Amino acid sequence: MASVLARPYRNIARIVKTQGRNGEVVAVALRGLPFSLRPGMQVALTPPALDRDRFVSVEVVSALDDDSARVRFSGCLSIADAEGLVGCLVLAHAEDLELSELDIAFDELIGRAVEDVRYGNLGSIREVMETPANDVWVVDGGGYGEVLLPVIPQVVDEISPAGPITVRALDGLIEA
Repeated sequence: MASVLARPYRNIARIVKTQGRNGEVVAVALRGLPFSLRPGMQVALTPPALDRDRFVSVEVVSALDDDSARVRFSGCLSIADAEGLVGCLVLAHAEDLELSELDIAFDELIGRAVEDVRYGNLGSIREVMETPANDVWVVDGGGYGEVLLPVIPQVVDEISPAGPITVRALDGLIEA
């Protein structure tokens, strides 16, 4: 069995403020991800602090809306404890998450290289636009000008943890 530190983690939420006096906080899903915290989940809080545990369990989750919830973590019993968590990122074990391959935090996409199976290097992701139908990656710097790629399974071929993202641009998206 792998040690806790050897297991891959993913940033999934940010703690934005305290909520009440009993150590609860408001956690918001990172842009591009669904809210994924649930009771019993073991998570890491970063940056680490000297006066609290880095690894905690989620004790209570009460949804506020689609991408945020009131959360209480183990060891966080007072408003003073909760204040120390504001601004922290919440990391979860990748194997504990029920995310599709296309569920990626926007911050993790910006700057990633994109290669098309027909056209080669398209550049890197400069921006992620949210639209009602699907997200759109704005890719620039590969010699094709600005390329808008819809984030759908028919276009996104492979998102590897390292290396470029592989896509299959639909006809008409790239002026070659």
